[in-house]
Amino acid sequence: MNNKLKKVLVVDDEVKIIEVVKSYLESKGFTVFSAENGKQALNIFESENISLIVLDLMLPDMSGEEICMEIRKKSRVPIIMLTAKVEESDMLKGLNIGADDYITKPFSLKALYARIEAVLRRSSDELVPLYNKITFNSGDLEVDFESHIIKKNLVEINLTPNEFKILGALIKYPNKVFTREDIIKVALGDEFEGYDRAVDSHIKNIRQKIESDPKNPVYVLTIYGIGYKFGGK
Repeated sequence: MNNKLKKVLVVDDEVKIIEVVKSYLESKGFTVFSAENGKQALNIFESENISLIVLDLMLPDMSGEEICMEIRKKSRVPIIMLTAKVEESDMLKGLNIGADDYITKPFSLKALYARIEAVLRRSSDELVPLYNKITFNSGDLEVDFESHIIKKNLVEINLTPNEFKILGALIKYPNKVFTREDIIKVALGDEFEGYDRAVDSHIKNIRQKIESDPKNPVYVLTIYGIGYKFGGK
C-alpha cells in the first residue's frame, strides 16, 4: 500500500502516545497530524484532506463519540477509535455512530498499523451508511438507517421505499450535488423504470414530509441547472 499521499490525524490527550504513534506511522510513509483535544482535531480535519483518523474516546473538551458524529455529518473518512473501554456496549455504540474499527489500550504499534491498512483497503465510495442513526438541525430531523425510521420534531413520518432511498443517498454523500441520473443510478438502481423527471416528484414528496416550509427547503436543496444536494447540519 502506497502511503505517501495519505494523511493520518491522531487525536489523543496523552502526548507520549501521540509522539510514539506519529513517529511509527511516519516511518511507514504517512503524513501525520496530531491533536490533543476535539476542537483542535475538528480544525485540522476542516483544513486538511485527511485519509484516516485515529481517535481517542476520552478527551478533555468533548468525547470521541461527539467528534465522530460531527465528522460523519460531512465525511466518509475512516475512523479508528482508541479506547481503554472494552465493554461490548461501548464498542457497539461507537460502530453505530460511524467508527470503522476499535483498538483498546494498551496496544502494539504493529497491531494499530495492521488495522489502519485493513480499514484503508476496505474504505471506498460504496453507498454504505456513514452511521446508523443521526440527527440534523438540533434534532429537527432524525434518520435511523438501521430501522428505516425518520422523525420530524420527534414525530415519526412515513416515506415510501424510493423516497427513503433518495433521501439516504443525499445524506450519505453530504457534499455531492446529484443530477437526476445520479439519483436513479445510486439510489434507485437499474431496475427503476421511471423517467428522470420522476425524481422531481419524489423530491417534492420528500420535501412535503420533512421540510418545515417545503417552498424554502433546508434539507433537500435545488442546485439550479444541475440537480439536488443535502443541506442538513
